[in-house]
Amino acid sequence: MNLQDEMHIDDVIVQQLSNESFLNAGINIDVLRLDKVHSIVSGNKWFKLKYYLQEAIQKKFTAVATFGGAFSNHILATAYACNKYDLKCIGFIRGEAPEHYSETLKDAQSLNMQLQFLSRKAYSNKKKITEENKLLFFIPEGGYGATGVKGAAEILQLTPNLSTYNYIICAAGTGTMLAGIANACLPHQECIGISVTKNNFSLENEILFLVDEKAKHRVKLLHDYHFGGYAKYNQQLIDFMNNTWITQNLPLDFVYTAKALYAIYQLAEKKYFNRDSKILFIHSGGLQGNRSLREKLNFLLS
Repeated sequence: MNLQDEMHIDDVIVQQLSNESFLNAGINIDVLRLDKVHSIVSGNKWFKLKYYLQEAIQKKFTAVATFGGAFSNHILATAYACNKYDLKCIGFIRGEAPEHYSETLKDAQSLNMQLQFLSRKAYSNKKKITEENKLLFFIPEGGYGATGVKGAAEILQLTPNLSTYNYIICAAGTGTMLAGIANACLPHQECIGISVTKNNFSLENEILFLVDEKAKHRVKLLHDYHFGGYAKYNQQLIDFMNNTWITQNLPLDFVYTAKALYAIYQLAEKKYFNRDSKILFIHSGGLQGNRSLREKLNFLLS
């Protein structure tokens, strides 16, 4: 069985959310549960990785490398995929080697990923790293690039009645998924990304660089819901995650999906969306990253 066969595409559902603020605003919000695709190559990761991996195999590379942090969903997903396809794998990890590895790094290492830790200064010079390792097939951090966008554009194929939605919303890290969705959505739909990084205003141009000319006007990026920056959180966000689990039976991760869904709630209360609108929220997976918050989250206690 190859990795494609492991993907539980048929398990992806569209889950409707119920909330008083949504009713008051006259809107409907559905969640595309990509987190159900796979437990490790979770959510949008398979879509962003699949064509990179295909290219690496077709070009007969025997080793793949990529970049990410100590809790990166992308790092773990790449490690799993390469292990499945018998490809050697190197992860260039942002920051000095910690005394104790995160569970993400432990899992990646157990999947035979070779971890190479880099200072933040060295990490920022990815071009130099790729030039010094020409025998490796490099997948950009987060799958960023036209190849990742090509896969991400297929996400909307899993959405029944796609034409009924007015807004499609997702979290934005590298913005690869947002770009893919914008390219694949319909002309009347607005694609909104919730940036999970603080003051990363250059991200919009990085996203638009990957978006088809005809779709650029559909894209909007909001910067006010990062909760202090990438992978930052506070008790308010934790409470929101726990309440969403209790009231909606919907698990979220604190880096991406919790911030994006919180933004939707806030925007609904501010009457941002046109009345009688339908909104599709893309759950991009990444729940494994919550393991560092195990004692804080109700849905991880069992």
